[in-house]
Amino acid sequence: MNPPSSQSKSLAIAGAAPAFGEKLHVGRPNIGNRERLMSRLHEMLDRRWLSNNGPLVQELEQRIARFVGVKHVIAVCNATVGLEIAIRAAGVQGEVIVPAYTFVATAHALQWQGVTPVFADMDPATHNIDASMVERHITPKTSGILATHVWGRPCDVEALSEIADRRGLKLLFDAAHAFGCSHRGRMVGGFGLAEVFSFHATKFLNSFEGGAICTNDADMAQRIRLMTNFGFAGFDNVIHIGTNGKMTEAAAAMAVTSLESVDEFISVNQANYSAYVRAFNQLPGFRLIRYDPAERNNYQYVVVEVDEAEAGLSRDELVAVLHAENVLARKYFWPGVHRMEPYRSLFPHAGLLLPRTESIAARIMVLPTGTAVSEADIERIGMLIRSALDQRDEVRELVRNQSRA
Repeated sequence: MNPPSSQSKSLAIAGAAPAFGEKLHVGRPNIGNRERLMSRLHEMLDRRWLSNNGPLVQELEQRIARFVGVKHVIAVCNATVGLEIAIRAAGVQGEVIVPAYTFVATAHALQWQGVTPVFADMDPATHNIDASMVERHITPKTSGILATHVWGRPCDVEALSEIADRRGLKLLFDAAHAFGCSHRGRMVGGFGLAEVFSFHATKFLNSFEGGAICTNDADMAQRIRLMTNFGFAGFDNVIHIGTNGKMTEAAAAMAVTSLESVDEFISVNQANYSAYVRAFNQLPGFRLIRYDPAERNNYQYVVVEVDEAEAGLSRDELVAVLHAENVLARKYFWPGVHRMEPYRSLFPHAGLLLPRTESIAARIMVLPTGTAVSEADIERIGMLIRSALDQRDEVRELVRNQSRA
């Protein structure tokens, strides 16, 4: 083994001090106005109304309904429970077609309830489910489609809606990434039978932990409300099967406060995104996903496809370099849900029908952004990547040695 050159020693993977003393995370929480948050929490404590559809939850639902332009909003304790409730309220059973390229909760929400997720391949240009592939997977057992707006870039809503209508299927959307995003001038939240937002701490808008189900269907909304609160319709009157999916008042206080800072969060994210565009300008083998300037987006995700043949280093090697520098880049949603349990055991050959997902999942790298990251940080990240690419042979050997240790 050759010793690292003096140039490579400038990288932490070769023994230098990390470029960042504090770790840069993907999705470090955006924090709104602390004084407003604390004021709401004090008022909540004075009321001693901590859960069970309190005034802050009601305010949040009303604000989201206006912001999104949807008739019904039900706040929930988290988006996974929200998906489970929406799936049950929609009455799907048998099989539901889902993307293989999504967070595992999309599939788990179905499998948990005895509904089989059937994985469809992605459109490589958008990373969203390919509507033409959905059509190929429909069988007599298919009852619905659950699509994800990956990176907040909306699915081909029109094509999916046409298929669902023609084939008599329920259409739901996992909109975990997509709060504050639009499709053809219309805000995400009102498409399909229902859409589910995530307000997890790592999301663009957070409620510490939480989510919301949005629908324009009054009957669907009534079922969801019942299911979210054990099936109660008033005191001592249970009229439906249900669970505990309620959002707490503390979570709603955070969500309302975050909602007041949406424009600020977007401004920071968009500036960071532009800084990454500059930092990666003419970088060989890097394809930064683009957002449609004609649409609204939260710019919460900075996503790069790494072409190893052009760049000279693989995505995994670059992730190792960045982690050594305390830049905690992530490999979303690698290796694809179909290669996670229990799905890889249930459907061991699913990958044969998912060539695009398999290929792109191995190239995706998500980088830190948000209000905890500065443009100067991003410039330094770009310099680290350029330095690693300039020393690709030595870096590859260092990563290989590290993995053997």
